[in-house]
Amino acid sequence: MAFALGSRAASAGYRLFAFDKAGSTNAEAMASAREGERGPAWFVTTEQTAGRGRRQRAWIAPRGNLASSVLEVMDVTPAVAATMGFAFGLAHATALQRISIEANLRLAGSDQLNYLLKWPNDVLVRRQKLCGLLVEAEAVNDGLAVVAGIGTNIVAAPEGTPTPATSLASLGVHISAEELFVAQSDAWVEFRGIWDKGRGFAEIRKLWLERAAGLGERVAVNTGNVTVEGTFDTIDETGCLIVRTAEGQRMPVTAGEVYFGNAASVGAA
Repeated sequence: MAFALGSRAASAGYRLFAFDKAGSTNAEAMASAREGERGPAWFVTTEQTAGRGRRQRAWIAPRGNLASSVLEVMDVTPAVAATMGFAFGLAHATALQRISIEANLRLAGSDQLNYLLKWPNDVLVRRQKLCGLLVEAEAVNDGLAVVAGIGTNIVAAPEGTPTPATSLASLGVHISAEELFVAQSDAWVEFRGIWDKGRGFAEIRKLWLERAAGLGERVAVNTGNVTVEGTFDTIDETGCLIVRTAEGQRMPVTAGEVYFGNAASVGAA
């Protein structure tokens, strides 16, 4: 089965660049922007050999998994561009929920699959990591090239990761990368419209918090310099994680490694 855009994405004017194998779909998208591609466009593959997550961690997608990146060239600031990641995560979680209807019909009650968003860039299900997201931006001649990429474990998940990982296949969701991409590309049109180059971030924030993993739970955030501990209170109007400390102080965190619940003691160690 070949990759194809969903009907909404095609109608919205998105272009598609599909690769049998790619080093990194984010790198392909940004290289195309440097060469004059202005999108909007998707870059996709079922086998990624040199992908990157946050902090330059490797994100390898063995054949059958999905690596997908969207390129949007816009007249926005880098700070606004960063908030696009929340809309992108919402779109992907929504697509996953939609393609999991059949699997959820076989599951009862608390066993049903619920895709949650872990600040700042993961999609979790049953407390396990299913997807990792990375947003990058670079100035080009006529705006800011923003690339949002996400890797989804469809047939296989890596082992030995800081957060245990899972795959759709192991969850009982049997779907191809190509089928998931159709749903993803259409969902992105929906949530990009809500986000509206940052003007709709208040609504995105509200929707994101409805899917937030660990909201109201004990949290430890390792920023690299210090560890902030307390309760995951909310995200603010710029996307910062707000931690309420034991003393009642609300601490904004712009970046860091997040640990919830019992794992918070590990993050604080």
